Amino acid sequence: MSLFRKKSIADLVRGTKGDGLRKTLGATDLVLLGIGCIIGTGIFVLTGVAAAKYAGPGIMLSFVLSGLACAFAALAYSELSSMVPVTGSAYTFTYVSMGEIVAFVVGWALICEYTIGSAAVAAGWSGYMVGLLKSVGITLPQAWTAVPADGGILNVPAVLITAFLSYLLMLGTRESANLNKILVAIKLACIAIFLFLATPHINPVNWQPFLPYGWSGVSAGAAIVFFAYIGFDTVSTAVEECKNPNRDIPVGIVGSLIVCTILYIAVAAVLTGVVPYSSLNNSEPVAYALRAIGMNFGSALVAIGAICGITTVLLVFMYGQTRIFLAMARDGMIPQSLVKIHPKYGTPHLITMVAGGVVAILSGLLPINIIAELCNMGTLVAFILVAAGVGVLRRTQPDAVRPFRCPAVGIVVPMAVLLCGYLIANLPIETMEFFAAWYVIGMIVYFSYSRKNSAMAPKSTDISQKG
Repeated sequence: MSLFRKKSIADLVRGTKGDGLRKTLGATDLVLLGIGCIIGTGIFVLTGVAAAKYAGPGIMLSFVLSGLACAFAALAYSELSSMVPVTGSAYTFTYVSMGEIVAFVVGWALICEYTIGSAAVAAGWSGYMVGLLKSVGITLPQAWTAVPADGGILNVPAVLITAFLSYLLMLGTRESANLNKILVAIKLACIAIFLFLATPHINPVNWQPFLPYGWSGVSAGAAIVFFAYIGFDTVSTAVEECKNPNRDIPVGIVGSLIVCTILYIAVAAVLTGVVPYSSLNNSEPVAYALRAIGMNFGSALVAIGAICGITTVLLVFMYGQTRIFLAMARDGMIPQSLVKIHPKYGTPHLITMVAGGVVAILSGLLPINIIAELCNMGTLVAFILVAAGVGVLRRTQPDAVRPFRCPAVGIVVPMAVLLCGYLIANLPIETMEFFAAWYVIGMIVYFSYSRKNSAMAPKSTDISQKG
């Protein structure tokens, strides 16, 4: 059996007949879906950490570098999303362009990214909520707000937010999208408040020196804040639920990326201009900056915006996670019994429950920090393979229908590969070692289960007929 057997686009589309997801999302929904996942932990936490430890005021250039890598990858995603209007994102795209084992590698990376990312974000949400309640005089017992390693029994808030969002995702994409719109509006308003209140207090002296750690610091900072951009690729997982994927998916991917890049650079500029960059290595740098200039009320508003922001990140992470599982289950990479679509809600309810349960267990019992580097590694690997897939399909299927064509593909594809590879090279060696171990486990799963149960595997009747 070939390790590189490929699925045709026509077969993929036919495979969704009968258990296809409901088409409820438009271009605005997709832009907000992307913003919902992109703007969260990155802007409220990593901006300050990366500025203090890696890039200083040059963090603005770090966001430009990461955004540029994402822009090239986004154009590749847009072409493949319009060609292959089936859920699964990078996993499905590489199945079409490079074959099964490469698709499994990408799917395995995305499982790691979304699962660990979701659990970490849920734990972060709990920390912000507990802190906010404490600030208004409500102190929750440590036994039920901390994991066993930190002296608690169970991180109940993390479990509850995970269960609530899983329930919303089971009810339907429209319900989840409506909540996402409300929370996105709140956090964008809070970011606007921060910029309005803090900009007049900028002191250019704080921008000196602009590159205290040199260009290497900017590069390292870019590899870290890349986590802040994870989310635009989640838009492509919604392609099967999109009313007009040929037009709306490219708009959603590129639109959300442009909006968030502008906001990130603006916040980074103001943040490092208001207070010394060395003071920003804390869990709430944006709120801290406002308190430092005497804006305590504004700081409280930003804290609320941070909670809303992290909620939408968790919502979209869990959404993307279930859609990757759905695509892999359809292909036999994981048990197909998980692929059932709820007859009333039109959602993959079994996968949603399983994925939500895993995230709840991890966030409730384990001391998980925001493993930005690990999530970045999985995403960057997926971006490289998706971009390469565009080049492969241009050669192997030049006449295929491409409702959206990636412009200047001879430049965009190599630049996406090179820039993403450059960011990987700037990640810590420990991240690469953990990722290698994760892939060893993945290959054991593939060769022991997935390869034999793949929808592409020859059936026993086929073998006997050939004999």
